Amino acid sequence: MEYPMLAFNEQGLVPCIVQDGGSREVLMMAWMSRESLDATFACGELVFWSRSRKELWHKGFTSGNTQKLLELRYDCDGDALLALVEPAGPACHTGERSCFFRELEGPHGL
Repeated sequence: MEYPMLAFNEQGLVPCIVQDGGSREVLMMAWMSRESLDATFACGELVFWSRSRKELWHKGFTSGNTQKLLELRYDCDGDALLALVEPAGPACHTGERSCFFRELEGPHGL
């Protein structure tokens, strides 16, 4: 399928922020391609593009920590996605619920 509303980067990818549809907690960020968008819509769960493996990555396919798609939005510039999901377990490969569990502080605090 074509996605003329999206501005894919030079690698044919667009960043996708994943958010829990119930709690609104930000869970993770990953990259999507046209092919991964097609696969996501076909199966109803998030499928990303793995830049390191250079292949589709069905989130949770091996771990069981899938993310059921509730809604997929795009920003005003069309260069970022927001996926609202129903997670079936932690989003982070470390076992944390969210990949954003560490706080970064500057040299003078926040």
